[in-house]
Amino acid sequence: MISVSNLAKHFGDQTLFEGVSLQFNPGERYGIVGANGCGKSTLLKILSREESASDGEIAIAKRARVGVLGQDHFQYEDVRIVDVVMMGNAALWEAMAEKERILARAEEHFDGDRYAELEDIIVQHDGYTLESRAGEILEGLGIPTEAHEQPLSTLSGGFKLRVLLAQVLASEPDVLLLDEPTNHLDIVSIRWLEKFLEDFKGAALMVSHDHRFLDNVATTIVDVDYATIKAYPGNYQAFVRAKREERERREREIEKREAQIAEHKAFVERFRAKATKARQAQSKLKAIDRIEIESLPQSSRRYPKFRFQQRRPSGRQVLEVAGVGKSYGENRVLEDVSLTVMRGERVAIIGPNGIGKSTLLKVAVGEVEADAGSVEWGYETHPGYVAQDQKAQLGQHRQTIESWLAAVCPGEPIGFVKGHLAAVLFSKDETSKKLQALSGGEAARLIFARQVVEKPNVLLLDEPTNHLDLEAIEALVSALQAYDGTLIFVSHDRWFVGELATRVIEITPEGINDFPGSYEEYLERCGDDHLDAQVVLRKARAAKREAREDGRASRERKRGGGGSPDRQRKKLEARLERLTEEIQAAETRIEALNQRFCAPDFYEATPGDERAALEAEHRELTEKVGQLMAEWETLENQLGTLGGS
Repeated sequence: MISVSNLAKHFGDQTLFEGVSLQFNPGERYGIVGANGCGKSTLLKILSREESASDGEIAIAKRARVGVLGQDHFQYEDVRIVDVVMMGNAALWEAMAEKERILARAEEHFDGDRYAELEDIIVQHDGYTLESRAGEILEGLGIPTEAHEQPLSTLSGGFKLRVLLAQVLASEPDVLLLDEPTNHLDIVSIRWLEKFLEDFKGAALMVSHDHRFLDNVATTIVDVDYATIKAYPGNYQAFVRAKREERERREREIEKREAQIAEHKAFVERFRAKATKARQAQSKLKAIDRIEIESLPQSSRRYPKFRFQQRRPSGRQVLEVAGVGKSYGENRVLEDVSLTVMRGERVAIIGPNGIGKSTLLKVAVGEVEADAGSVEWGYETHPGYVAQDQKAQLGQHRQTIESWLAAVCPGEPIGFVKGHLAAVLFSKDETSKKLQALSGGEAARLIFARQVVEKPNVLLLDEPTNHLDLEAIEALVSALQAYDGTLIFVSHDRWFVGELATRVIEITPEGINDFPGSYEEYLERCGDDHLDAQVVLRKARAAKREAREDGRASRERKRGGGGSPDRQRKKLEARLERLTEEIQAAETRIEALNQRFCAPDFYEATPGDERAALEAEHRELTEKVGQLMAEWETLENQLGTLGGS
């Protein structure tokens, strides 16, 4: 479908990636991951021809339609929402529009031949069901039927971007290029998008920082790191495991070669002066020269260090909300909301967009005044609030990063301020950057640095993961798990909610569902409903897979258990050596196939049956590498057990 060969992108002296050769096939869903600024979005822009590569070639199958998620909704402000979506299928929309123009001029002049041609196009592309299909997609993305006839300008910014997502999904592309498609979606809409992508027959490439989305949807993870791009079969969890194992394997190989060099050097030092050993010593020196040790490159991934502490514990009852109601004009977002939060709870507030989750937090911290009801904070509570619009929360945009944080802690020395900025990945040069120049991710890290400094005993977070990359989200989760204060947060990130929540409050049009327990327990109690319909099936498959792996490990232990630990260890090391060779051979063949796939004339010059055979071989080898890596990890664990006995 799409192949890239020796692709590179440079910005001045900075190399985003180079030497990239990959193939993206129909029926596969590729999750593109990497640190902020590493080149994920740039890769999509290059594939869509929006931006040019510094080097390399891109081959896209002839007549393949590429759908790109747009961001410019301003050109459609006065257009009917359902029409905006139908415009995604440009050829069909134009045919339908031209047909209407011919009919409108029929009394003056009727072009029967052209009308017949247009009718054929419309029938061929199932045009008479286009509006209903567009409506279904809009419904799935949380835009109700009664809004479809309204102009786009009636929607908020987040919902306008949903309409643009619906537009690209309705365009019936062969290739989907989606940059952060889950941004501005709630949990229900994300789940709908996952089901849509699972049924998509083309190649889907998605940049995302949503762990659960990547786990549920991706069949391959495309990792942008080490100034190159590499594909890993499987979902995000499989990728994390495979990348770690690959790094460990390379580190062990380096250690092994360093040990060989040390052994040869020791022999040379010991026997160099002996004439009878001189030839062997010389041979050892030559062997040392032949051993190559390749240094491991540094990853572009960086993890900020958040350390949230409370200045002092609050009273037992932290917050009481009683009968709160709030309307914006005729839109009633909160109706008679009552809840009590106790010290140490981690409360996740979930629900569809526009239902009032953010408004509830704003009412709690006094940013918005309720129309009815009351909010009462408990004894010695010191809340810290992180708004959804973090750049707006920063305030004076002419300030620098350093002066802004210094103003939060006026009694502390400048070294204290710089240390906290360095912990959240602001370099020495970046501390003088103006607030108005910050990216969304930088603004989020700076706001969190403030919470670290101020030490609140209650944290209220509104969609805290929106602008963070995967590494920052993982660091934030670890810090919040270690936090001993009270946590109240709104999030559409199911992995984030699942890692943290000890209580789930779902706001629905019918009222509040208040569940004391984790997110997974909440889903089980609700019957794994619309929020995550396939979680039970995934758990069952995981349990079977785990049982198979445990059984295999048990059989391996029994086979190796008849001899001495030394014999067992030698046996395992020999098998590990063979496994390493098999993995390297398979990876070499996969790389050769990738190079062939990426040849510009591959699709034209290769017969269909041969192409199918090569693609089948590629799939089999990829699966084989996964199986070999799993066995390699099992043997490593067994070696570790023997080493500790």
